[in-house]
Amino acid sequence: MLKGIIFDMDGVIIDSEPTHAKAAVNTLETLGVSLTLDYPYRFIGSTTEYMLKTMIQDFNLSITIDSLHELYKKALAKLIKEEGYIPIPHVITLIKHLHQKGYALAIASSSTPEEITAVTQALQISSCFSKLVSGATVLHPKPAPDVFIKAVSELNLKAEECIIIEDSCNGVKAACAAAIPVIGYLNPNSGNQDLSQAAILIEGFDEIDAAFLEKAYNRYHNFPVVIAETKRLVIREMSVDDIPALMNIYKNPAVNSFLPQIYKASLDSLDTAIDKHKAYIKNMYHFYEFGLWGVYLKTGRLIGQCGIEPAHIDGEDSIEIGYLIDSKYQDLGYGKEAIEAVLNYSLNCLDIGKITALISPQNISSIEAIKKAGFLYEKNITRDGDMYQKYNHSFL
Repeated sequence: MLKGIIFDMDGVIIDSEPTHAKAAVNTLETLGVSLTLDYPYRFIGSTTEYMLKTMIQDFNLSITIDSLHELYKKALAKLIKEEGYIPIPHVITLIKHLHQKGYALAIASSSTPEEITAVTQALQISSCFSKLVSGATVLHPKPAPDVFIKAVSELNLKAEECIIIEDSCNGVKAACAAAIPVIGYLNPNSGNQDLSQAAILIEGFDEIDAAFLEKAYNRYHNFPVVIAETKRLVIREMSVDDIPALMNIYKNPAVNSFLPQIYKASLDSLDTAIDKHKAYIKNMYHFYEFGLWGVYLKTGRLIGQCGIEPAHIDGEDSIEIGYLIDSKYQDLGYGKEAIEAVLNYSLNCLDIGKITALISPQNISSIEAIKKAGFLYEKNITRDGDMYQKYNHSFL
């Protein structure tokens, strides 16, 4: 279960990488060293101390690290006074949203404790964070996992209960070393960062919310993703543990009589059904981000399926909705409730504009449910030798 969200600061909360790079260049200029911004960008994700030590070595500077740090801090303070802290668009809204949802939030940054405190106070987000952890307080900087391990410990959580948001190659490597899923933010001002080890990449925070983070977390851990909740139902991806109950539903003649594919699946052995579902999880849920989902009562009991799949219908590539409800729960409105939840998710989360349903003319209850959900009859068609009524739902 996702409980903690750990933010990097520079390049994730504030767009500070250009400011830090300019401060480093300006500092070296006072010592007679001229260079481009490419040099300091190589230290993104590392601590200031590591950068300064490397600068002394690379340019054979006759200065102590403490004195160089003072020059750097003065150059940085001057730039911040002139430019201020520039928040990454929409990230403050996300932080407040996650705090309101009850997640434990922390910052794990290579910046100093004083810098982290100054930023959170200036942006008025101090109250949102339970812990502020600086890479200057651990033995090894990123890409070592020390700062993230410390953040998890201070949140009193486990690594498997957290997710990290990073913009640097070193930060992503550190998160992976800590065995924590990481979302890589492609900040154009963070230089050419290799974020290929991140669980998922994002280009901005305008569409990121708790549901997005939960989905990324569940994908990383191979947990079923919850698709929707209604007044009475939960629609979620099915796990292998659900297959025995699903097979019992499939074997019911009141369920499979108008569904040839379901009847055929009901003849599989349990081991075969489980193997097929393992492949379905990988090839449908993970690849397409949709599929036939389980329909559950709020008690957790599986009562059917409802979802969408890609299909070739009547000569066209289509998105087809499929649904079934166990006979004990039919004629109670569960089918319509599940269909409407899937339609809403398809439009708002998947941006699907049209969905098709094929129903046997004898399946009167399914026809009634699909009509109540707003589907319109188009015509009769034949699939695999069987006659079906074709219904469409368009969001346009």
